[in-house]
Amino acid sequence: MSPLPPLKALQAFDAFGRTGSLAAAAADLGVTPGAISQQLRKLEAALAARLVEHDGRALRLTPLGATFHGRIRQGFAAFTEAAATLRDANADVIVLSCLTTVLGKWIGRRMRDWTELDAQARVSLVGSDAEPDWSQGAVDLRIYYGGRHHPPHRTELFTDRIVPVCAPSLIEGQSLSGPEDILRFPLLHIAWDPRFGGNPGWAEWGRLIGARPPPANLTYGLSGSAIDASLAGQGFVLGQLAFIGPELETGKLVIPFDLRLPLPEPYYLAWNPDSLHKTGARAFQRWLLGEGRAQGLVSAPPL
Repeated sequence: MSPLPPLKALQAFDAFGRTGSLAAAAADLGVTPGAISQQLRKLEAALAARLVEHDGRALRLTPLGATFHGRIRQGFAAFTEAAATLRDANADVIVLSCLTTVLGKWIGRRMRDWTELDAQARVSLVGSDAEPDWSQGAVDLRIYYGGRHHPPHRTELFTDRIVPVCAPSLIEGQSLSGPEDILRFPLLHIAWDPRFGGNPGWAEWGRLIGARPPPANLTYGLSGSAIDASLAGQGFVLGQLAFIGPELETGKLVIPFDLRLPLPEPYYLAWNPDSLHKTGARAFQRWLLGEGRAQGLVSAPPL
């Protein structure tokens, strides 16, 4: 005999013991009375014990069945308590969903600043390029790009710009007299998902300087991957300023000529109004908007 009887049979028996009838147990579990009866027989067969008996036209627990029900009721109560504990633990977790690269290269890098401001609020970060279903309530806030997606509550966060960057080792000992000299080096291209629209690439940047770039040497589907390749000395990339701030500060990436192109559309912050009742959620929203304003200033054209 298995040490644990079938769970469905235990559920049916527990419901029968709590409600006192096949019909009430069936309604409790959303099944038919026949299904409850079948599960009771399975449980008796699994335990080799008589748990229910006929009392006229109805069924009732045997003395052994009543004793057994009292014990398993404690187990199901423990399950219920554990689920409640889990719900309570997650009730005040603020879920921020972001595009994958936005999480890895931008907001994820700034979260320490937030935790130093509010160590009590708990935040869960989710990287996903798929837009969430707000009706499911699994996401509280979302950072996304472009205006094709229209959640009911949103505001513009910032408009980013791209600029040619590379690892210092790539141009070490080289003489770059003008921005057109960048086109002599390997060029890394980023091919966005078509649902985000077209992104400015080397052709657009070439028009900015009046030159015609050669075809890119390598193409990447994610901005973060192309930036990582540039960090490894593989070539120049048109890096978004929001994604390369720490690398510029530490000198791991350099901008030989600061000629910036704006992205066609801004980033947005969307939120579920009901979620703002969570502990620290309104403060977190304000902090995200402040970070967006600060990034907008950094990404703006140089004076």
